[in-house]
Amino acid sequence: MLSPADRLPNTTILTYYGYQVTDSVGFIWPVFTLFLLWNDLSFTQIGLLSAISAVLVVLLEVPTGYAADRIGRRNALALGMTSMTASVAGFVVADAYWQFVVLYSLWAVSIAFQSGTADAWLYETLATDLRNDDNDDNSGNGDKDSNEDNDEFTRVRGRGGAIYEYTSAMTMISGGLLYVFHPTYPFIASAALHACGIGIVLSLPQNGHNGHGDEGTITTSRVGVRKSLSIIRTDLFSGSLRPFVAFIALFFAVVNAADTFIQPIAETVLGRVLDSMAVMGASAGGGTGAGTAIGVTAGLPEPALLGVLYACFAVISAIASDSAARVRELVGVRAVLVWVPVAVAVALVAPVVLPLLAIPVFVFLKGAAALSKPLVTTYVNDRIGSTGRATVLSAMSMCYAVVRAPLKPVAGYVADLTGPLETVALLGGFFLLGGATLSLVSARRVVSAERHTTPSERA
Repeated sequence: MLSPADRLPNTTILTYYGYQVTDSVGFIWPVFTLFLLWNDLSFTQIGLLSAISAVLVVLLEVPTGYAADRIGRRNALALGMTSMTASVAGFVVADAYWQFVVLYSLWAVSIAFQSGTADAWLYETLATDLRNDDNDDNSGNGDKDSNEDNDEFTRVRGRGGAIYEYTSAMTMISGGLLYVFHPTYPFIASAALHACGIGIVLSLPQNGHNGHGDEGTITTSRVGVRKSLSIIRTDLFSGSLRPFVAFIALFFAVVNAADTFIQPIAETVLGRVLDSMAVMGASAGGGTGAGTAIGVTAGLPEPALLGVLYACFAVISAIASDSAARVRELVGVRAVLVWVPVAVAVALVAPVVLPLLAIPVFVFLKGAAALSKPLVTTYVNDRIGSTGRATVLSAMSMCYAVVRAPLKPVAGYVADLTGPLETVALLGGFFLLGGATLSLVSARRVVSAERHTTPSERA
């Protein structure tokens, strides 16, 4: 049994946790749409910016994943963090639409460089450390080593996600308050945080670069363009992973589209609650303790309230992400990644019947997404090789963007016709229908494969 000292994370893992802290956009996320509106952008212009960003992410995912495998994952993460810093800082001075297009493009570059790359770096680093530690004791136990790799990755990735969310919770509250003083202050704070992240990333050990290593370097083999495309075809779009990738891409697309409507729905629901609280405060009497407390709560500025709400989302997401390893042990990856998305889809229908359920449903949505992300990466990592790992994981992110890009504008159009609550309910129904279709197609392929498999192969 490990002693408490043995269970403490090493310097590399602590540095990775530091990267997660500086990657947070909590300062700006609860007030981002308000900031764009403050800059006289219309909802149509904001939607177009999101579309441009989504298209760029799709186009850049595989090239940046390939670049990460070539120049090194640490260097790719540093480029991504630098792009994010420049983008967020630019929002402080931008005042023309074309400037916002450039800033959104920089943000897309950052997303493309970091998505998949951080997970690939972490998985390879942990796997190498475990192999070095157990080299003398675990010869011939490849399956055991693989399970240990996945367990450790799920634990560290989940803990890193929790740290990211806890950081977001604190910075979201601060960002809402900073926005009250001036709309640019949250962006200044966020840019400073990301700038610190550049130095933290560069202090990480390198891996995925060249075929040779030096002190403090973890390496894997380089792959060419043709090899990268071949790896994507054989690993990601193989018969076993193809339906899974489609199912998860649909789930994350629905989550992302529903997330767009959190702010207007929450504003409406909270507005009704605060109006009721104001009436209660007046009835209770401004001089009483209860009346004063209710009146102060009802009088909080809207950005500050949104910051608190988003901070609650972040805390729930942190708890869910940190629990990923335990949930994996208790329930299993496959069961979680099938039934949690289904439960989310069913929950999305509820607010159209009872709007007051919107806030708890959105809390569940955020927690479910945070729980699913490390488990999805674990599931895929267990089924692909180490060569070109960042390329494959970036290709997965590209698949998410391919589904998300058309769904978001369609959802926006439907919302203009019906309303946000109705659109969220339709998104839940859309996932249930799409998920059921994918499950049927996958089941038929499994049955077909079983028919063409000999008894000895099944054994």
